[in-house]
Amino acid sequence: MAEPEPPILEIRDLSKEFPVLGAFGRVKARLKAVDGVSFALPRGEVLGLVGESGCGKSTLGKTIMGIHEPSAGEVLFQGRRIAGGGVQRDNAMRARVQYAYQDPGASLDPRWKLRDSLHEPLIVHTDWSREKRNAHVREIVRLVGLPETHLDLYPHEISGGQQRRVGLARILTLRPEVVVLDEPTSGLDVSVQATVLTLFRDLQRQFGLTYILVSHDLAVVQTMCDRVAVMYLGRIVEIGPTAEIFARPQHPYTRSLLAATPRIGGPRIARDFALGGEPPDPANLPSGCRFRTRCPKAQPGCATAEPTLATAGGTRAACFHPG
Repeated sequence: MAEPEPPILEIRDLSKEFPVLGAFGRVKARLKAVDGVSFALPRGEVLGLVGESGCGKSTLGKTIMGIHEPSAGEVLFQGRRIAGGGVQRDNAMRARVQYAYQDPGASLDPRWKLRDSLHEPLIVHTDWSREKRNAHVREIVRLVGLPETHLDLYPHEISGGQQRRVGLARILTLRPEVVVLDEPTSGLDVSVQATVLTLFRDLQRQFGLTYILVSHDLAVVQTMCDRVAVMYLGRIVEIGPTAEIFARPQHPYTRSLLAATPRIGGPRIARDFALGGEPPDPANLPSGCRFRTRCPKAQPGCATAEPTLATAGGTRAACFHPG
């Protein structure tokens, strides 16, 4: 029997802290944006990262990519450490793991025509001739559904949906294997969202891509993702197959997120799990379970120890009273 293929990406106890400055620039506290996150990502999978604003999902994506230097832990790509422990990521490795920003227009130089923006990564990472770069750029633009005439336009001359396509084309010029998509449909009309999501799926099949999808839109996550990881205050509190997460959530926070999703008709999964209050200060976390101050199932023992991920139903949840 053939051995299973190792994960294309592995995250081990990854943490990222930011200093909180007080008077005279002194560090008065440390904010734990990502706190001891671990998971493995098989090749070809789409993993969704969900949670409230400020839960650390975008910071996790940027730390995996190398935009933020990890405070602890490590990131392995095909068994090779690419982040953590002071390792320097070379250009070849950067090309294989790419990040799609939430605002693609902000990542495009407003003074450059789109053609120049698409040529730039090829100039940095390859020694191709201009003729070869031109042919490659034309092919990628065609694959993302843009007319070649758009190459002579500036970013402000195209729509938000077209900017998403240009941003994706810029990433695909380097033929990456893992792409972190940060809120890829935010700010788009529903009809444009559907077109962009279909494009992501088509490109995944064509290029064999593996996605990490960072999103607050649970409908998009349910449509796109094979697995879902739910984050709260820097930690993953539940992870499992998408169908299980949405049908039988085990963690009270996951149930609260689903209960807060607007819906017309049909039963509510968690009628009694309305999420109230504000998250605690991430620079001053409560003892024990960090969700206990908002949890409708909290017990006195929840304040004495922090739960770790354990099998509960069809998922893994960090809760003393799952289900």
